[in-house]
Amino acid sequence: MHQPALDLHRPVDVLPRMPKDPHPPPRAVPRVHSPGTKGRALRGGFAGAPRYHSDPGRFRDAGARAAERQEAATPLLPPRDSGSRLRPSAPSGPAEAANMPVSKCLKKSEPLWKEWEKKAQKNGPRRQDYAVNGDCYLGEWKDNMKHGKGTQIWKKKGAIYEGDWKFGKRDGYGILSLPDQETGKYRKVYSGWWKGDKKSGYGIQFFGPKEYYEGEWCGNQRSGWGRMYYSNGNIYEGQWRNDKPDGEGMLRLKNGNRYEGYWQRGLKNGSGRFFHLDHGQLFEGFWVDNVAKCGTMIDFGRDEAPEPTQFPIPEIKLLDPDSVLEEALATFKKTQED
Repeated sequence: MHQPALDLHRPVDVLPRMPKDPHPPPRAVPRVHSPGTKGRALRGGFAGAPRYHSDPGRFRDAGARAAERQEAATPLLPPRDSGSRLRPSAPSGPAEAANMPVSKCLKKSEPLWKEWEKKAQKNGPRRQDYAVNGDCYLGEWKDNMKHGKGTQIWKKKGAIYEGDWKFGKRDGYGILSLPDQETGKYRKVYSGWWKGDKKSGYGIQFFGPKEYYEGEWCGNQRSGWGRMYYSNGNIYEGQWRNDKPDGEGMLRLKNGNRYEGYWQRGLKNGSGRFFHLDHGQLFEGFWVDNVAKCGTMIDFGRDEAPEPTQFPIPEIKLLDPDSVLEEALATFKKTQED
C-alpha cells in the first residue's frame, strides 16, 4: 500500500500542552487520507495529537479533570476587600516564619546639601572659633549656637567671659573680666548669674578696688535687695530699683552716723531717722530729696558720743508737740500737691 509523504513546509496545528494525566487514554490511530489524493499529507503531524483524537468528548473530560486537580493544589487566599490590598496569612509556627522571605525597605535618600549642612553645623565641644571681627570662642555648641560651658573673648574691649551659655547668649552662672589699664592684668568685674545675655539674679559687681555691690540684679540693673560698698567708706543696705536706692534702706556713713528710712530715685524721701552718733543726737522727721523738711531733734547717747555738743537740747515746753508736727506735715504735703 502506498503511504503519502509528509509536507514538512506546512504548519501543524498543535494545542497547548496539558498536565500529564495519571490515567492516559489509549493512543488513537491517526486518520489517513485516501491514497488517491495526491500531494496531501497526514493532518495532525504526529500520532496521538489531541485535536485528531478519535473521541473528542473524552479529551474534554481529561482537561476538566486536570483543571480540577490544579484548582485543588492552589492554596486558598483570604477574600479581598474593596479598596484594600491582599494580605497574606500569618505564619503558623516558628519554622514557617524562619523560611519566609525578609523584605527590607530602602532608606529614602536626602539631598546632598542637607547632609553637607548637618556636617557644617557646630555641635558639642569644639576648639577655638574665630569671628570675622576677631572675637574668639572656645566651648560647647548646639545647632550652630553657643550652648553649655564656654569662654568668649572680645577683641575690641579685651573682655573675657567664662561661664554658661544658652542658645548663643550668656545664661546661667558666669564671670566677666576686663583688663586693668594700670597693671595690664585682668580684674574681675562681675561674678554672678545671667539671663538672656544680661545680669539677672544674685551677683557681685566690682566698680573699683574698694567699691563693689552684692545683691540682686534684673536686666543689667541693681534691682531688689542689695548692699553697696562705696569707695569713701559709706555702706548702703536696702532696696534698689532701676540701679538706684529705692524703698526702705539704711545708709551707714564712715564716721558711724546712719540714716534709716525711705528712699526714692537714690535720695532720701519720706519719713526717716538720722542718728548723729558722733554728737549724741537723733533727728526724726520727713525728708524731701535729701533735705529734712520737718521733724524733732533729741539727745541720744550724748554721754557716750565722741564729740558731744556743748549744751544739751532743752526740753520743749509745748503743750501738744505732736499736733504741731502733724500740722506742719499736712501743710508741707498740701504745698507739694499744689
